[in-house]
Amino acid sequence: MRRIYAKYAKLLINYSLGLKKGDRILVQSTYLAEPLLREVHKAALEAGAHPEYSISFHGQDKIFYDFGSDEQFGYVSPRLKLAGSEYEAMLYILAPFDMKELVDVDPAKIQKVHVARGEINKIMLKRHSQGNFRWTLCVFPTAAAARECKMSIAEYRQFVFSACFLLEDDPVAKWNQLRDDQQRIVDYLTGKEQIQFLGRDIDVTFSAKGRKWINSSGTNNMPSGEVFTCPVEDSVNGKIRFSYPGFYMGKEIEDIVLEIQNGEVVQSSATKGKELLDKILEIPGAKRFGEAAVGTNHRITKFTKNMLFDEKIGGTIHMALGTSLAEAGGVNESAIHWDMLADMHQSGQIFADGELVYENGNFLI
Repeated sequence: MRRIYAKYAKLLINYSLGLKKGDRILVQSTYLAEPLLREVHKAALEAGAHPEYSISFHGQDKIFYDFGSDEQFGYVSPRLKLAGSEYEAMLYILAPFDMKELVDVDPAKIQKVHVARGEINKIMLKRHSQGNFRWTLCVFPTAAAARECKMSIAEYRQFVFSACFLLEDDPVAKWNQLRDDQQRIVDYLTGKEQIQFLGRDIDVTFSAKGRKWINSSGTNNMPSGEVFTCPVEDSVNGKIRFSYPGFYMGKEIEDIVLEIQNGEVVQSSATKGKELLDKILEIPGAKRFGEAAVGTNHRITKFTKNMLFDEKIGGTIHMALGTSLAEAGGVNESAIHWDMLADMHQSGQIFADGELVYENGNFLI
């Protein structure tokens, strides 16, 4: 196992983050990820970087929400501010103890924390768009995450390793191949103005005029495999049902249906978690869309309740409420960026300026 974690760490440090001599990096995780953290530490030092760590313990977030005050919910760590404002990189290694730890937490408390951290998120996104800051989000497989998607820990490890191409002799070569395949799609969509997502309970149009399509191939997220853009903020119209559950701070919202007019959500419903959905939509900027994307990683074949994987599933689309990704040209600002996922395998189509470019889960380009 150590060998594959060493391979994983080198992929993260050298390919995803591209760390160089003198780079400062803050690594955030839980102590469950120690086998990967040791290898990350070694790989970062070999690259000449200066790694620092923020490690969480079991129950830390639950205790915070149970006993914290409004003042504490609004507090942002100076270390996090410093890292986001001045460091060259951050690495987030998800290694959960309990996937349902925050199920009973008041959504209003979660909202306050996200709003408080909105400014530093804005700074990091801006620096990233300018090429001055890099981040990568990845997973260390834990028993809790495996249980959540009804896999054994051995099955879940294999799932994670396969999705990241770590079972290949040369993972970087495989990511480069995916990048090249997606670049063909990005090049074709660039300059197209009117985009339509059409499918079962889906009929949404938006303008991509003046916006960029981005090729996501493992540098910001690991795994990756998607192409995305930011809709012109007031151009989104239609209705969409997200066929997969949405997750926000560990809480589940099922059967989300949104009606959008001139870029803004005007009606919403959910069969489970409607109160939380309403709270999310109250966050400034959260009624507008900051992303529209298509998943292309066909190695990810199972829904895992983790959007790091799920939004990359080949044959799906996702749209994100909240802050835009500046690299794609978006300008919407919010304390959140919340992705929701819909299946396109059956009757799913995408049109670009009236031309069919995608059908039943695959690009035709």
